[in-house]
Amino acid sequence: MHPASKTFNPTLPAPRAKKRPYIKTYAEHSIKDNYFWLRASNWREVMHDPQSLPADIKAHLLAENAYCDEAMADTNALQETLIAEMRARIREDDQSVPVEDGRYAYFNFYRTGSEHPVYARRAIQNDGGLSESIEELLDADALAGQCAYFDLGSIAHSPDHRYLAYASDRQGSEYYEIRIKDLATGEELPDRIISACEDFVWCADSAGLVWIFRDENNRPREVRLHKLDTEAHKDTPIYREADDGFFLSLGETSDRRFILIEVNDHSTSEVHVLDAQNPNVTPTLITPRKRDLEYHVDHAGALFYILTNADGAEDFKIVTAPETTPGRAHWQDLIAPKTGVQRLSQRLFKGHHVRLERQDALPRLVVRDLNSDTEHDIAFDGAAFDLDLEPLLDFETPRLRFSLSSPAQPEQVFDYELYSRQRILRKTQHIPSGHNPDAYCVERIMADTDDGEQVPVSLVYRKDLKLDGSAPLLLYGYGAYGITIAAGFSARRLSLLDRGFVFAIAHVRGGGAKGHAWYTAAKGAGKPKTFHDFIAVAHTLIDKGYTAEKRIIAMGGSAGGLLVGAAMNMAPELFAGIIAAVPFVDVLNTMSDESLPLTPPEWPEWGNPLEDEAAFANILAYSPYDNVHNAAYPPLLATAGLTDPRVTYWEPAKWVARLREIAPDAGPYYLKTEMHAGHGGASGRFEGLKTIALEFAFAIKITGLTPTA
Repeated sequence: MHPASKTFNPTLPAPRAKKRPYIKTYAEHSIKDNYFWLRASNWREVMHDPQSLPADIKAHLLAENAYCDEAMADTNALQETLIAEMRARIREDDQSVPVEDGRYAYFNFYRTGSEHPVYARRAIQNDGGLSESIEELLDADALAGQCAYFDLGSIAHSPDHRYLAYASDRQGSEYYEIRIKDLATGEELPDRIISACEDFVWCADSAGLVWIFRDENNRPREVRLHKLDTEAHKDTPIYREADDGFFLSLGETSDRRFILIEVNDHSTSEVHVLDAQNPNVTPTLITPRKRDLEYHVDHAGALFYILTNADGAEDFKIVTAPETTPGRAHWQDLIAPKTGVQRLSQRLFKGHHVRLERQDALPRLVVRDLNSDTEHDIAFDGAAFDLDLEPLLDFETPRLRFSLSSPAQPEQVFDYELYSRQRILRKTQHIPSGHNPDAYCVERIMADTDDGEQVPVSLVYRKDLKLDGSAPLLLYGYGAYGITIAAGFSARRLSLLDRGFVFAIAHVRGGGAKGHAWYTAAKGAGKPKTFHDFIAVAHTLIDKGYTAEKRIIAMGGSAGGLLVGAAMNMAPELFAGIIAAVPFVDVLNTMSDESLPLTPPEWPEWGNPLEDEAAFANILAYSPYDNVHNAAYPPLLATAGLTDPRVTYWEPAKWVARLREIAPDAGPYYLKTEMHAGHGGASGRFEGLKTIALEFAFAIKITGLTPTA
């Protein structure tokens, strides 16, 4: 038994899922799955209507919820305290920095006590100032009403400022409905676009918009043109993706001259551009997809600006191509590749090109004057920080906008004058209950791996904390898709730091902290490097005195749930507990189920076990569900969303059931399923605090701190 197991004394018996053997055959292999039945055969229907969940599965999930609630009942007061603390750090009447577009500046604000924002605008006066009068355009709190779940996925005004389109999801399944409001009359148009993705783009004439249809398997399938005041089922198809292995998404160029139809599968991409002035024409293909060729397109003047890994530019370069002949044969290098410098994104302004890049695991901004071809960096200080380009709608503006934060410093939004190079602070995240950044220490250390790599680790803790190995430590990781977990600020995290926790982010391989090669080294057959890196980081943190064995809480969500699940199988003795949020843990079964929304597009990331024997063996060797064994596992808290189309609810449900079967004397293992939510959990800025409070209370409880503190 794990020592931390003694901190739990539930009076309810742990739910025991029935064993209903199911044999899955893979070419020459057959694998028995006793808990396959937890995958509802009508899962597609459940995505639209959670009430259609079969009664036996619903009963089991509710029993798991009750078991978790009872086991954590002694932390109820702590959870309420945590919620109160976190809420007190949220400015209830918060407001975004206005974004100028033509004669208006658009922004959102919250009313005190509201879960969702109000979208509004103010007129821009002749002197450039903003009118005192606020025009409220859409009240998302009123839209949400009494819905158990509500997500306003995207919202955009038309170019002529008369209409407002918005996409909302009321199930968590990511099937969005797009509605359009006439701002002149205040009335909604009869147009009702259903089974949509959240992204859409207005046409330049404001007479219609381009959107993406989701099919019955919850996959983005077809780009369609919708004309205002017409029935959506008659919308004109613009582009259809026939390959189940590719995602579809929409965007627009910085000058809003073209609508971008982007097709990708994590390692290969293809872009079609649609003239925003004339969306009825056939989209233009920039260059045909080619395996492992990635590119992303922007436009200014008569040129396309293309961020790409072509010609061996592993960390990407930027090329230009004529608007009339955009194919790869006409690409000309603008910004050559540079070893160790990963180009992440670009933004164009009239006369300037701005790129966000990363070197030595730290981001930076570089501004290029397109008239003189000179460049300068925007300098930032700090051992670890997060940096992002913020959206601006005015292509001719002489300024860019970025946000900056660190694990100790709340987010700040700056405008940067492109000509004078003056930096103007527009907003600092306000912490109403008070916050002193100088009370915390931010560090960046490196952890050595067995194969000679060094893994960056971002750390934050209170300066008055004694680093004698006694502190509990929450170790967060992700490690997939080339995504880098930013070393940014979290007001919620202060509730752990102020109780004596160290917080660490392991920038493991599979992410992009040290360039594209850092990602590709741990995808497919190299996936186990992600798990070994995480364990190496844990050992380093112990060796350097930040914490001790069995004082580490490992936490990860989605693909990060796979990371902590695999680490739990490989080195259970290191951890005091595991928090796995919507964890991708049933990898072999999911990657062999072609009907699931994300499976075919995910094969380049994980491998295709249906057709590749090596991929089958590799996944089988690390999949947390398939590698459960009778070990002294630490306590586990897993979460799920019933309508989650990304990581289906049955993955953590099956995992917890198998852990109880194979290692019944370890754990304990808890599962909390949101019965009215998807991948992102409960919606709203306050409602979601309940899940965070549960996770934090779990961490506090198993590390021996007073549960009611």
